[in-house]
Order: sequence, then C-alpha cells, then structure tokens
Amino acid sequence: MVSNMAMGITEAVDRAVAALDVDRLHREYWEQNEFLVIRQFLPRAFVEEVLVPQAQGVKTELNRNYIPGHKKGGSVSYYTVRRRAPLFLDLYRSDSFRAFLDRLVDAKLLLCPENDPHSCALYYYTEPGDHIGFHYDTSYYKGARYTILMGLVDRSTQCKLVCELFKDHPTKAPQRLELITEPGDMVIFNGDKLWHAVTPLGEGEERIALTMEYVTNPEMGAFKRLYSNLKDSFAYFGLKTVFKQALAKKSS
Repeated sequence: MVSNMAMGITEAVDRAVAALDVDRLHREYWEQNEFLVIRQFLPRAFVEEVLVPQAQGVKTELNRNYIPGHKKGGSVSYYTVRRRAPLFLDLYRSDSFRAFLDRLVDAKLLLCPENDPHSCALYYYTEPGDHIGFHYDTSYYKGARYTILMGLVDRSTQCKLVCELFKDHPTKAPQRLELITEPGDMVIFNGDKLWHAVTPLGEGEERIALTMEYVTNPEMGAFKRLYSNLKDSFAYFGLKTVFKQALAKKSS
C-alpha cells in the first residue's frame, strides 16, 4: 500500500511540475525578491486524501514549545517524518520538483544533510494562540538555504502566514502580504530574504504545514552546527530529538 501511494505522489508531483509555466514563475520569483506563491500546486483533494493522514498520524510525536513573546506551537522533525510519514519524502526528494526549483532560483539545490531536523518537517498550530513571530529562515550553512512551505490543513480564520517582501531593500518599499495556505498551496523563498511570521490561531481552529529545506552547500562549521542544534532543541524539536540524532550521526 505504501509503495503504491508513493508511486501516486511521484506521479502527482511530476504532473504538477509539467503543468507549471516556469518562465512566468521565474519572473515573479525574482521580481518579488526571491519569493513565490503557487496556489494548488497539488490538488486539494489529493493532499487531503494522501498526505494529511500521514500528518495526522504523527501528532502523538509532536514536540510543543513556547518562547514567550515569539513562538508557541508544535513540531515534528525530519527524523520522525522519515520513520513514520515517509510519503512526504517522495515530494521532498522528487527529481522533477528539484529540477523545477533549480530553474526557479538559478542554482543547484541539494537536500539537507541527514542530521538536519528541519530538512522535511511538519509544523502544527493546534491550540489557541499558537503562532510564530517575525523572523528570517537564516542559513547557517556555508551556502544559501531555501524554504518551501506547503499547506496541509487550514481550518482557521485568524492564523495566517504574514510576509514582508523587500524588507531593508535599498530601493524598494516593503510589501506586506497575509496568506491563507490552503491544502496544496505552496510558498517558495530564499530564507535569508523573507521576513515572515504566522499570526495566532483562534479557538477551535487548526493549521498544519509541511516545510522543506534545500541548500546550495551542505557544509556547516562546528560552532554554527552547535548553535543551530541548540536553537532547534528549544524552539522546535526538543533536546532529546536533536542531540540524540546528532550524536548518532557523529558516531556513525
């Protein structure tokens, strides 16, 4: 069953990429300072039938975190996705999808190293007030890092992805966008260029998003790796998850 579903995802992604007007999307991406929204990259019905059950199935393993004044929510790391929700990896590793991204950003993008818990992860807004404050997806790698967000569940009226394009741009005025990421919608951006946040979830609402990260250089210095692991531990996935995997990687 899983292999058949994986084949279905691969075929769905291949069809989605083939239907894109890549030249137009390329222009939009660069005109918006390396930011792009693709509505219904994957059909909503497909996402809800095939991918959402995987996301709901790992809720028991999410790590909830709270940083006063900045962040409250739940996260499931790449390690859990790899073990219990592997269908997301068929999108993350898709050859056709990665070829599209290469053309879009004018760079050769690589998968994150196996010890990066953010590489393909799930983010859950399930309790009132869940949110994240404004931030960049700063790259601690020696190259650039690109973020792809895809909506999986969006039963909310208040919880939105807020983006500020052209922040600190020398010639262009900032442009603010508030987005509802419905199932199948995709947002693509250079992590060092988009100032973004997620507004607080309302009572009785739910929002789940898939995040995928790609890099141009998978190398990272020892100090930055330690800093990145500490940040991921406290802000996202928990000390046990991050450092257990980091130590396992080092010992192997």
